[in-house]
Amino acid sequence: MLILSRKSGESIVIDGRIHVKIVRVEGEVVKLGIEAPPTVPVHRQEVYEEIQRSNQEALTRQSTPLPKLAGVAAKKPAAALRPDAATARPKNPSPA
Repeated sequence: MLILSRKSGESIVIDGRIHVKIVRVEGEVVKLGIEAPPTVPVHRQEVYEEIQRSNQEALTRQSTPLPKLAGVAAKKPAAALRPDAATARPKNPSPA
């Protein structure tokens, strides 16, 4: 772990893209300002851990199969869904 000392108003740069600035120091509380590209997620530690826990749960949770509905007819073959030549609309209708 890198440990740095910074005063209020000073900052550090991470990877040339992330700027962390000490905005204010109030007793034992340090206020940080963080500028990062929108593609870089920035979270408090406890929020990050909850996201990780939630993602892990979603991966390991057994999905419950959906119940089958009674009285639902079986699917018709695709050929039965096509209109026949008698009911099909002509591509170029003649003017009336």
